[in-house]
Amino acid sequence: MAILIGFAVLLFGSKKIPELARSLGLAKGEYEMAVSEVRSPSEAERDMDRGGMTDDVADEAE
Repeated sequence: MAILIGFAVLLFGSKKIPELARSLGLAKGEYEMAVSEVRSPSEAERDMDRGGMTDDVADEAE
């Protein structure tokens, strides 16, 4: 592990390492958000399950 860190410092320089780590963290966050959006049903899908009614209309109908 120490060899990989040393190689990264030599390759990118000590000033670029924090920037690269931040970029990787942001990319990971965007990836996780996209995966959660794909897994959860969209608002349109939920409306279609209720017969095309939004939450407000469905509440009034009850």
